[in-house]
Amino acid sequence: MGLFLRILDRLEEILITFLIAAATVIIFIAVVHRYGSGVSFLYPYLYQIHMSWAQELCIYMFVWMAKFGAAYGVRTGIHVGVDVLVLKLPPASRKATILFGLLCGALFTGVIGTMGAKFVYGLSLTDQTTPDLEWPSWFVYLCVPLGSYLMCFRFLQVAFAYWRTGELPHHDHSHVEGIEVDDAVGPTPEGQR
Repeated sequence: MGLFLRILDRLEEILITFLIAAATVIIFIAVVHRYGSGVSFLYPYLYQIHMSWAQELCIYMFVWMAKFGAAYGVRTGIHVGVDVLVLKLPPASRKATILFGLLCGALFTGVIGTMGAKFVYGLSLTDQTTPDLEWPSWFVYLCVPLGSYLMCFRFLQVAFAYWRTGELPHHDHSHVEGIEVDDAVGPTPEGQR
């Protein structure tokens, strides 16, 4: 099970990273193309390159990234939450309240995933396509059930871990992955480095 979760975590991170990076590059190219087309000596060359699909593709990429990014947020604890009242509760009530909230999140995202799956299935029975890319519309909306079910799984995963350990995932805003800072902060004597 641990190997499956590590693979799922890595796939989630790779998908989010790829989608945001690719959308950024496509938008940059589309903007350069648009402004380059206004230059008289570049116009004959750039006019032949059609970039009308770029905006639509980037919108879809950002929607997919947001759905999977929300699941990532549940897993890592980066979603904003108001816990002032919850922290004032006695420990037993606090644990029950937090578990209830996590299970409500799982129920909600599970319902949204199921409704999204029904919608996508109904859409797959039609010939509806996207305006510029002419992709099947069901493919674009597939992010709703996939992302919602992944988020439901993440809520259940966090709830189970919290029930067992009493620890919630917490995002440290001062930590940047890949940059390590020594614990001992302060001036170092001359010659000791």
